[in-house]
Amino acid sequence: MKLVEIIADETFAKIDYTTQKLERAEYENCTFINCDFSNADINQIQFNECHFENCNLSMAQTGHTSFREVTFKKCKMLGVNFSNCDTFLLSFAFDDCVLDLASFYGLKLKNTQFINCNLKEVDFTEATLNNAVFDGSNLVQAVFGNTNLEKSDFRTAINYSIDPEINRIKKAKFSLPAITGLLDKYNIDIQ
Repeated sequence: MKLVEIIADETFAKIDYTTQKLERAEYENCTFINCDFSNADINQIQFNECHFENCNLSMAQTGHTSFREVTFKKCKMLGVNFSNCDTFLLSFAFDDCVLDLASFYGLKLKNTQFINCNLKEVDFTEATLNNAVFDGSNLVQAVFGNTNLEKSDFRTAINYSIDPEINRIKKAKFSLPAITGLLDKYNIDIQ
């Protein structure tokens, strides 16, 4: 489907997209501040070099949505299924966001940054997260299975549980005492 309009260099503030629909277009270098996209249909929309701040995107529908060099700051994104997105040039960064119950299943997300994020029960199964950074992020009950975490940085992440036998962690960075999250499956008492 060809998008009919390109919207560039605009700021959208305090708009409730739960009651009005975001125009299906290609957004270039746009900023969205304090907007509510919860449960909104943002399917087949392109966001290129856009910035979302203090927005609620919880349960937003993202089928074939393009996120290319998009940043999210202080956003609430509960249950967003990013695995439905357009994967061509998919890249984003998250700073101080709540991404609980989100899914990144099977996505290639090299160099993705999760800074001070809540990632409770997030699904990273079969994702490629080479060189990802999880600074200050809480990964309680996040799911890693057949996930490529090579060279990723978990040094300041907390509450992760990663099985080294079913995930690729070569040259990933961890710190004490949180490294015990690599041994969870053995149910051992570390003191």
